[in-house]
Amino acid sequence: MLRLVHVLYGVQRPATREMPHIPPLWREAAFGEAVTDSREVAPGALFVALAGERTDGHNFLSDVIARGARGALVTRAGVEAREAALAGTERPWALVDPATGEGLAEAPPEACLLIAVDDPLMAVQRLAVYHRRQLALTVVGITGSVGKTSTKEVTAAVLGGQFRTLKSKRSFNSEATLPTSLLRIGSDHEVAVLEMGMWAPGEIRFLASLARPQVGIVTNVGPSHLERLGSIEAIANAKAELPESLPADGWCILNADDEHVRAMAGRTQARVLSFGLGPDADLRAEDVTSYGLAGVGFTACFRGERRPLRLPLIGRHSVYIALPAIAAGLALGMSWDAIERGLADPEASPRVSVVAGPSGSTIIDDSYNAAPLSTIAALDILGGLDGPRIAVLGDMLELGAAEEEGHRQVGRRAASAADHLIAVGPRARWIAEAAVDAGMPAGRVAALATTAEATAALLPLLGPGAHALVKGSRGVEMERIIAALHRSREEEK
Repeated sequence: MLRLVHVLYGVQRPATREMPHIPPLWREAAFGEAVTDSREVAPGALFVALAGERTDGHNFLSDVIARGARGALVTRAGVEAREAALAGTERPWALVDPATGEGLAEAPPEACLLIAVDDPLMAVQRLAVYHRRQLALTVVGITGSVGKTSTKEVTAAVLGGQFRTLKSKRSFNSEATLPTSLLRIGSDHEVAVLEMGMWAPGEIRFLASLARPQVGIVTNVGPSHLERLGSIEAIANAKAELPESLPADGWCILNADDEHVRAMAGRTQARVLSFGLGPDADLRAEDVTSYGLAGVGFTACFRGERRPLRLPLIGRHSVYIALPAIAAGLALGMSWDAIERGLADPEASPRVSVVAGPSGSTIIDDSYNAAPLSTIAALDILGGLDGPRIAVLGDMLELGAAEEEGHRQVGRRAASAADHLIAVGPRARWIAEAAVDAGMPAGRVAALATTAEATAALLPLLGPGAHALVKGSRGVEMERIIAALHRSREEEK
């Protein structure tokens, strides 16, 4: 819970902060979760009215008030511009000055408090910094080109085996959403595991200044942001901002099998703990065995100790999700038994899910996002399964100069991993072309424009024992295919 007095004080500029006057009626007032999406407002929430390229959160204030928000961070001009619309709300609201508390004295107890700030984004960031400084806990920051969210989920599950642990929601990893994750941390939490994304150079350094991580994990460096940053070296420099931000008594956990990540050991003052499959990794995985959709096994080797593990993670590549989570546990002094309990937690499952599909088929739902590395890893899973194998692959975005070759690499792997290929989107046509060039019969390849067309092409291929992989970048909305398959299965019942 966020107390009103702390919110009013924390959103102000640090150099000119004043303690506001809080009338007796409001002295114990507090907010629930801070949210930036009006659709996620629940009774008691603190809404942050952000102005973006597509929309302005101030446009939804009437809805936010109706949903029961306790308050909102707004601009005074944003409220005044919508005063006529707000006048029609059934629930009262009050415009509040955070420095003085003006507006509280006249506000009835059921009012939604519209806290007037210079800029809601900067205000929630200042509040997050203020809130973080009141807390004594360990923050684990995670970045990388692919695998951040899955690594966050598994790391949180491992650390949750011993510590009271909070993790960021979904992919809350931006300058707008990471502050809301920080504001969810309570005084009873011992560890917070936070994802840190990157849009431009300097962003990860800024996010680290908000969260103040003591442990940093870098999963890998790949071409996912090449369109914006221009080169792999520029991406590596941007990701290295996390190691560079760690304190000397912290831990920097690096993928030793990625040359760009391995080199970051020279760019941090923190203690380094590397992971990988190679002999030079501090934490090494040996004897990696994939059990298909039943999980993966390997022997974890660390400082002369060998620990055989079998995990409910899918595919050989998931070793690179488990290892940094194990490394974080070791860095924080956890026992192997506690680490293994955390790895076995159902919450440790990354967002790849295996679900029953129509006509007795099985669907591998990896529709959340895609890059060449992660898509090839998903195809490796598909290629190891029995029965008809269908790959439904959408465009991979933000690859810049590597765009065509990245799609063609995927197509070449699809030719050997799948019996049928459905490519969705203009870029995915390169996947289809490369698959045919690599020997997949052209009659088993379809290059389509929309997810609706892809669903129509996929359904006749599904039957008992068939496996279908669905994967693509978020902008292609491959989850529409998953939803359509779910509806089709429900209709069969």
